[in-house]
Amino acid sequence: MAVVTVERLDHLGLMAEVIKELGLIDMLDARLAPDRQEEITPGEAVAGMILNGLGFANRPLSLTPPFFANKPLDLLFREGVGAEMFNRFKLGRTLAEIYTDGCDLLCSELALAVCAQEGIDLRFNHLDTTSFSLSGEYVPDSDEQAITSTHGYSKDHRPDLQQAVLELMVSHDGGIPFVSQSWDGNAAATEIVQERAAALLATFQSSPTPRYLVADSKLYNEANAANLRALGLITRIPHTLKLVSQVITQALRWDTWQQLDDTTRYQRVELRHYGMSHRWLVVSSEAAWQRTEATISHARQREAEVIDKQLFHLQAKRFETPKAAQAALDTLAPAWKYHQVETYSLIDHKRYACKGRPTPTTPIKAIAWQIQARVRPDDEQLGQQKQLKACFVVGTTIDTSQLSDAEVIRAYKGQAQAEGGFRFLKDPLFFVSSLFVKKPCRIQGLLMVMTLALLVYSVTQRRLRHQLARQGETVPNQINQPTARPTLRWVFPLLEGIHRVRVTVPGKVHDLIEGLNHVQIKILRFFGEEVCRLYQISPG
Repeated sequence: MAVVTVERLDHLGLMAEVIKELGLIDMLDARLAPDRQEEITPGEAVAGMILNGLGFANRPLSLTPPFFANKPLDLLFREGVGAEMFNRFKLGRTLAEIYTDGCDLLCSELALAVCAQEGIDLRFNHLDTTSFSLSGEYVPDSDEQAITSTHGYSKDHRPDLQQAVLELMVSHDGGIPFVSQSWDGNAAATEIVQERAAALLATFQSSPTPRYLVADSKLYNEANAANLRALGLITRIPHTLKLVSQVITQALRWDTWQQLDDTTRYQRVELRHYGMSHRWLVVSSEAAWQRTEATISHARQREAEVIDKQLFHLQAKRFETPKAAQAALDTLAPAWKYHQVETYSLIDHKRYACKGRPTPTTPIKAIAWQIQARVRPDDEQLGQQKQLKACFVVGTTIDTSQLSDAEVIRAYKGQAQAEGGFRFLKDPLFFVSSLFVKKPCRIQGLLMVMTLALLVYSVTQRRLRHQLARQGETVPNQINQPTARPTLRWVFPLLEGIHRVRVTVPGKVHDLIEGLNHVQIKILRFFGEEVCRLYQISPG
């Protein structure tokens, strides 16, 4: 009698093949030295955690065996691998081994090897940090070098939870993470980027090709000036500096904009600040203008609500003189950013010396004054604020002979690569939502595995986009329109519904991949012969 089993393959076959092609399993096993008695190697355990995360199943690590229960593991790994082998004990030991070997150094070595293999351009290096909330009670770690999970500034808006901080440096080319370091939960971002800037000095100076550091405004401060002088720096200048608003105001007055593209323009200002010669580029874009309009419109509405309450309470008061009533209004008005007084009126309230209805001859004991006011939007101030806030300043210490103004701005815009990597890691469907593995040292190991998952994801996305560009092809996006730059996060759902059907008859096993449609076949063919072989399709 024939036995039929159906297992889900979907996009996992593609991701497993990319992991193999990058050599991550072999490189990890070379460093972590598998035990002969282990059923799966440390490299395979890490690959399993990566596939679990990239499976977008929202399963904790302890539920990895159920995740693999209906998957064709002989295709994803090798013959003899079973779902029960990816249990929490094996994965916990693997995370501990990663920590013992040195998570951050190991991650960088693996990532740089992948970058060399893929030909990643490392000229621009984007640096950023984020925090990850932790749940549960953690066992104190005996290793003094382990990070401390504690409360700190929470970017997840969960100050009630302990957290760990992750620092990433990614490439402009594809957003590939090649530096990762975990920090205590209360580590300040400014301190992290300063330490990284100092550590990069020797690396950049010994590099055979120019390398530049790109970061957000946390990098730019007087305490870090010594490092900034020696680094090729591109950063956003913080709006908290008074000089920034002065420079933007000056640029708006000059009105000598140069076009970067159809939606972005800029002006250059050269100056000295923190003892360094700078190029500050005042940038204005349609996207920034639209964001600013929405922000200021919302702020104006909030201010209008506050003013309504202030005027309500003001008109309920009585003053001894008209001058005192007007002074009370004048005290409120200077605090308004987006409104001004349109009209006001003074109403007198007489108090008579006698009781009863007053007559024209009844003596007046006192007069109390009430003020009523109406406000209107201050259009001139609104326009100025929109112009100011729609601009930002990108600063650099790099000479124009090395990078043009346009290259500096485009490099800074690539900072979205690092931010996009954090958004990926924090996706609710990624396994970060279950960041609870008992020991801080294993937290560090897990953060390293998450970075490797981002590495695999970014490399795969870059390969797909390069093939689409090279062949002049497109794939359908979320609204079924053609796009040549799809996100892999969208491609994963496109590959849903692919199964491996195994028919076992006495003495024979027949495997069939079913559920493929023309869009899935088109996508899979972009990844080469091995992926096509795994999915049983012709290379085309």
